Formats: sequence, structure tokens, C-alpha cells
Amino acid sequence: MSKDARADYYSNSENIRPESMKRIETKEQADEFIDEQVALLRKQIGEGKVLLALSGGVDSSVVAALLIKAVGKQLTCIHVNHGLMRKGESQMVLDVFEKQLGANLIYIDASDRFLDLLEGVSDPEKKRKIIGGEFIKVFDEEAAKLEGVGFLGQGTIYPDILESKDGIKAHHNVGGLPEDVKMELVEPLKLLFKDEVRVVGSALGLPDEMVNRQPFPGPGLGVRCTGAITRDRLEALRESDAILREEFKKAGLDKKVWQYFTVVPDLKATGVKDGKRAFEWVCIIRAVNTKDAMSATIERIDWELLEKISYRITNEVKGINRCLYDVTSKPTGTIEFE
Repeated sequence: MSKDARADYYSNSENIRPESMKRIETKEQADEFIDEQVALLRKQIGEGKVLLALSGGVDSSVVAALLIKAVGKQLTCIHVNHGLMRKGESQMVLDVFEKQLGANLIYIDASDRFLDLLEGVSDPEKKRKIIGGEFIKVFDEEAAKLEGVGFLGQGTIYPDILESKDGIKAHHNVGGLPEDVKMELVEPLKLLFKDEVRVVGSALGLPDEMVNRQPFPGPGLGVRCTGAITRDRLEALRESDAILREEFKKAGLDKKVWQYFTVVPDLKATGVKDGKRAFEWVCIIRAVNTKDAMSATIERIDWELLEKISYRITNEVKGINRCLYDVTSKPTGTIEFE
């Protein structure tokens, strides 16, 4: 399908969600949707083979689970670990899809490849381009090793189509694929909103921590390890983020706060550890709520909880001796730092 053909496809009124379509809010409605999609997927794919880039995000995970239910081993998933994942995320993908669901899953640990390319790069846009471009290269290299794949699964959802159609935001999965892609697109979620996708994911039996995964940028921790990325600072970021997520979950804030994370910038401060001067990194905690991501307000965290998180991070994470809490709303600050 050419780039122009894809653009025409998404601008065609016949492909827009009909007003009569009921929202998916209950398990019963989700089960009905799943049954319908399984039948449609089997009809579209037949005996063909499908390829899917499985990031571990909500949309790609739900598409993968649907395709496994519909065509089983005819699906091949490729998960690329670019070294910028949060702690335990790649392992969760392997545990859920390979061990529990029995998927054909190709796991590529390309951490060194990505981090070598990012060495010394501090400009945020250059980092994004390197990460995005290299991901496509790795995926294409693995896809080229497979034979007879005629379909490409994608986690396109309805807001992607609306934003691309109206010129609000370009999405890689709506008219943004390379023009030489010859595979037919498979997009079972293209008429669903994000909250509906989560309901479907739960009905498919995906774990809560995957279905209700908070938004995570494509470049991963690369945009939260601000400045030129170093491996030791990246590891400190990964560990501090894991502590924050653990404590937020214990406090019930994982269901209340839209997005929360740590940032470890290329900034050091003087501190004291074990009775000695310690010149180490600063960790910034950010937690925001939003309805549309166009504006955001900070979450007012209980001081006792913040003190506990700060104590754990500064005592358990190597290289960090100070924690700050970001109290900047959007605007003026963006949700992410880069």
C-alpha cells in the first residue's frame, strides 16, 4: 500500500467510527468485540503469516493477544530491547507472551547497539532520531529473515486516526510507514479509544500492570536521562524509577495519577554518605494528572510518602544523593523533560 493510498484510506469516511458503535465499557461488551474481531482476523489473514512489533505497551500488547487468539502460531512478534526500557519490562513481555500465551516471539537485546550510537549525544531531538531510526533498522533486519509474511499487525487506535486526519499530530502507524512496505495492514483496534483498549486487554487476560501501563515515550528512558546518556546514570534512573513505581502502587497512587516517573539529569550536587563527601546525581520526581495531555497539573503528594521515596532512592540507588519534586504544571513545563 503506497503512502498516498494509506492517506486516502484513513481520510475515507467509511473508515471512521460509526456513531451507532457502542462504547466498550464492560467485560461482556469486550468479549463480544473480541469474538467479532477474531472472526474478522481469521477471514482477513486466512492461512497467511503476520508480523508485529511488540513493544510491551498497551496497544501492541492487546493486538498481539487478539492475533494469538485468532491465528496462533501464524503470528510472529518481534520485541526489541533498546536498553532504554524500564526495569523488568522486557522480562514481562517474555513472561506474558512467550511463556503464558505461547507466542512466536523473537527477542532482540540491542542495548549495546543503541547506547553506543547515543554516546556523547546530548541534543534531545538527535537522541530521538537515533533511537527511532535504529529501531526501524533492527526491526527490518529481523523481518528480512522471515519468509512468506504477508501481513503487518499494528496497534493503531482511533485517536491516532483522528489526529493524523485532522493534521494535529503525525503517527507512525497512520500514513507514516515506509512506502515500500508490501504487507497488508492488520489493525483490529483502529476504532477504539484508549480506555476501551484497556477493557479489551483485561478481557483477554493480560496482566493489570500491562493493561494499565502508564504512558511511556517511544525513546523510553532516553528522554529522562537528560543530556548525554551514560550507562551508569541510566542504570541509576532505571532503579529510581522502579522504587517510585513500587511506592506509588503501595500507596494506591498508581490508579490515581496519570503519569509519574523520575528524571536523572546530568547534574551533580554535594552530599554526605557514610560520613564522607559524596558528589552525586540529583533525582527529580514528577507526577502529573491530565485529561488530554495538552495541559497537566501536578499531583500533591503526601510529604511522608515523598520522604520515604526520597530516603529509599538516596540510600538504595548508587550514584544519587539528592531528590527533588517537580511542582511545575503544563504549561509552562511539558510533561516530559525532553
